[in-house]
Amino acid sequence: MTTATLSPAVRHGVLADRLPGSALVRDTALIAGGAALTGLAAQISVPTPLSPVPFTLQTLAVLLTGAALGTVRGAAAMLLYLAAGAAGVPWFAGQGHGLGGPGFGYLVGFVLAAALVGELARRGNDRGTLSTIGLMALGNAVIYAAGATWLAVDLHLSAEQAVATGVTPFLVTDALKIAAAAGVLPLAWRCAGATRR
Repeated sequence: MTTATLSPAVRHGVLADRLPGSALVRDTALIAGGAALTGLAAQISVPTPLSPVPFTLQTLAVLLTGAALGTVRGAAAMLLYLAAGAAGVPWFAGQGHGLGGPGFGYLVGFVLAAALVGELARRGNDRGTLSTIGLMALGNAVIYAAGATWLAVDLHLSAEQAVATGVTPFLVTDALKIAAAAGVLPLAWRCAGATRR
């Protein structure tokens, strides 16, 4: 089934819209679940001498959450993640919490990226492999922009140094995460379509 053959209600929406139940209860659970998934993914943290920011699975969780939940719920999940961590929940990378530090810009980028990816997914750009790669790459670019900008300010780096420490070390691992998402999301849509028949 292609996007062109789907009804407008299915063509414009995200995976979360296919779930049954009360919208308030469902959306609250999805937002909390998206924040928790990101917090869990942050605990898979590998320090690197290439950057003050560790390798984690956070970006994959953020981008999948945005795509699955959509613009508002995706951004709300990341705002909850950020707010709870700022309030003391130790679920940032390396069981960190609080505001500030070299990774803070990435956390802000998570909110923006989840909103962008969620909006692109709502418009149907998470149904095919190539379009999923595109929306995930855009989401990653937003995270990089916010993260590298904050690194430059926080550590008094030049733009080139900020890119060298805040973007370049993560390109290969993020490409692998994008490839994983490009396999998962279209498959999830095929499964969702199959269950509807």
